[in-house]
Amino acid sequence: MGAGAGELGQVGSRPGFFERTLDRIDAGIMAGQIHVIRPDGSRRTLGGRAEGPDATVELRRWRALVRLAVGGSVGWYQAWGNGEWASPDPVQVFALFSRNRHTLRGLGRAAGPCRLAKRAWHWLHRNSRTGSRKNIHFHYDLGNEFYAQWLDPGMTYSSALFASADQSLQSAQQAKLDAILARTETAPGDTILEIGCGWGSFAETALAGGREIHGITLSTEQLAYASARNPRGRFSLTDYRDVTGSYDAVVSIEMAEAVGREYWPAYISAIAKALKPGGRAALQIITFDDALFQDYAANVDFIQAYIFPGGLLISESAFRELARQNGMEWRDEARFGASYAETCKRWRENFEAAAATGALPKQFDAGFIALWRYYLMYCEGGFRGGGIDVLQVTLVKER
Repeated sequence: MGAGAGELGQVGSRPGFFERTLDRIDAGIMAGQIHVIRPDGSRRTLGGRAEGPDATVELRRWRALVRLAVGGSVGWYQAWGNGEWASPDPVQVFALFSRNRHTLRGLGRAAGPCRLAKRAWHWLHRNSRTGSRKNIHFHYDLGNEFYAQWLDPGMTYSSALFASADQSLQSAQQAKLDAILARTETAPGDTILEIGCGWGSFAETALAGGREIHGITLSTEQLAYASARNPRGRFSLTDYRDVTGSYDAVVSIEMAEAVGREYWPAYISAIAKALKPGGRAALQIITFDDALFQDYAANVDFIQAYIFPGGLLISESAFRELARQNGMEWRDEARFGASYAETCKRWRENFEAAAATGALPKQFDAGFIALWRYYLMYCEGGFRGGGIDVLQVTLVKER
C-alpha cells in the first residue's frame, strides 16, 4: 500500500518542494498552530491565526512530507512507523488536520498512481458476502483476549456517552446502551433484531429489560462470546442481507461503517424489511463531514488500509435519503463526537497499560502494538477536530 521509491524520490527531488509543502500547510491552517522542527533542527510555526489545537511535529527526515504528499494519510502513517516524524502528542496533530479540513482540502489524500493503486486494493476488499466475512474476521477475530485488555468490562466497542469527565468508561457505555434501548420504545416481551451484536453488551441490556433479542454477526469470536454471555438470547452467524422475519425494533450500533457505500441501499432496505409497521430502528453511526464526503469516498485512508478493510464512514445526507426511500422517518438525532474522543482516550490509556505490563496476547508484536496505538490516537484526533462525528438516530417505519 506504500508509494514506490521512485515516485517518492521524483517528488522529493523537486527544488523547494519541502518549503512549498510547509507553505501550503501554513496557508491552510485557519485555527490552531503546528510547531515544526525541521531535520536540521531549525523551527517554524505554521498557522496561529485563531484558537485551536496546538501541535508539535519533529520532522526527522524530509521524506515524511513526500510520503504525505504522495500517499496521504497512509503515507503519513508509514512515515511515523519508519521514525521519519514524531510528536509529543500526535492526537493534537490529527486534531489540527481535522479542524482545518476545509482549508487543508486534499492534504491527507493520496495522489497520482498511488491513489489509483489504493482504490484498486480497496475494491478488491469490498463487502460482498464473501468479502464481508473476510473483512470482519480481519478486525474482530483478533481474539476476545485482545479486546478484553482495553475495552470496558462490558466489552462494548463503540462510542460511550459521557455526561461528565469523571464518569467511568463502563458507566458511560451503559448510558449509551440505555439510550439506544429507549429509542426503540419497546416493552417487555417485544422482539429486537440487533445487526452487528458485538460481544453482546446491548443484548444483555435488552434481555435485562425483558425484551427478546436476536443478535447477528459475522465474527465467530463475537458469536461465541455473546452466546455464552446471554444464554436467553438468540445469536447467529448471519449476514444482514439474509435476515428473515419481522421485529418490533431493530438496533445497529456502529455496524453501518463496515458495510461499504455500494451496499448502503441493501443495509437500509434490510432494516426496513425487518421492522413491523410502526416499528423503530435505533442506529448509532459514525459520520464524515458531508461537504468533503465525495473526496473522502474517492480515496483510501489509513483506517481503510490498515484497520477496517472495506469500510467507509457514513454520509448523513445519503442515509437520510435512503431511509426516506424505504419508508422510514428520520427522527431525534443526537450528536456526541466529544464523547467518542474521550472514549478513544480511555481505550488508549487501557491499551498502553496492557502493553506496558505485557498483558496483550503474545502473538502481537511491537509493530502491531504501534499500529493500534496510532489508530486510537488518529481516531481521537479526528473526533476532537470535528471532521468525523457520531450520532444516534431513530428511524420510524411508516404504518
